[in-house]
Amino acid sequence: MDGIASILIVDDNPKYLADALPMYGYEVTVAKDGLEALKILDKNNKAYDLILLDVMMPNMDGWDTLKAIRNNKNYKYIPVIMITAVSEDQKVVSGLRIGADDYIVKPFILPNLLARIEAVLRRCKWQSETSQKTGITLNKDVNIDLLTPKEKEVLELLAKGASNQQIADKLCVRDVTVKTHLNSIFKKLKVANRTQAVLLAMQINLVS
Repeated sequence: MDGIASILIVDDNPKYLADALPMYGYEVTVAKDGLEALKILDKNNKAYDLILLDVMMPNMDGWDTLKAIRNNKNYKYIPVIMITAVSEDQKVVSGLRIGADDYIVKPFILPNLLARIEAVLRRCKWQSETSQKTGITLNKDVNIDLLTPKEKEVLELLAKGASNQQIADKLCVRDVTVKTHLNSIFKKLKVANRTQAVLLAMQINLVS
């Protein structure tokens, strides 16, 4: 990213991130819950390049806040990374379907979060530049035909929130076989993890 990115942290316990992120060149604003975040966005919605949104908060939780953000035409396209202690696959998928751009589970190490922030900002910058040049927003260039029929089936189940064991039971294979399929899917789609694979599957309309 060129220049200093501005991040809105929405968390009822924001001190760690609020102290750490400025050390890495980010400008930060803090909201203690979703209601406060929406008020801040209503006043100055063009000021933020990214929102870090905790799920468990008083007054208005992260899910409802994300829905409100995505339903507001003034700031619906600001990228959002969800931060939560909940790691169930189904909840990850729910967040992505509502409109999260990425998802990180507590406790996390700071370099991991920083890498995700940089990746989301870089992707959004690329999409913005592409949109300006072509007049449309393009999805990542992916050849879904590289996947075998079985890999497509695994990816579809993954995008529906199935765990490795649930996928194995559904396809009547061993858990290790599912892991092999997932590693192949990640490599062919050039993604690093399950969250990115699910997001990409939704972008290319593999799943609804």
